[in-house]
Amino acid sequence: MISTLSLVALGGAIGAGFRYLVGVGVMRLLGPTDFPLAIIAVNVIGSFLMGVFVIVAAHRGLTHLSPFVMTGLLGGFTTFSAFSLETITLFERGLVSAAMLYVALSVGLSIAGLALGLFVARGLFA
Repeated sequence: MISTLSLVALGGAIGAGFRYLVGVGVMRLLGPTDFPLAIIAVNVIGSFLMGVFVIVAAHRGLTHLSPFVMTGLLGGFTTFSAFSLETITLFERGLVSAAMLYVALSVGLSIAGLALGLFVARGLFA
């Protein structure tokens, strides 16, 4: 139990570090923006990677890495808690249309990212 918890914590720290770096990269690439593009990017990328990992782990017997990869690394990388905060912030600023677009894009593209990850990984292991 302690070793699994340590792996989850380590993965979470790494994932959060990567999330920060994506945020910095988006800021440098696009400049400051009111719309949370970096959060959308990490949620879509994280969902894609989750889809890939599920298939790879099943085909390669790596499901024992799930606590580290899925809960830790990808859980620390994706940001649905930040997603919720950004949504409420947009609403509070009176940007209701932007908030609704943000929710639709975040959820829709994240699900599409996971489906694409499953499709790609299944194609590799078919």
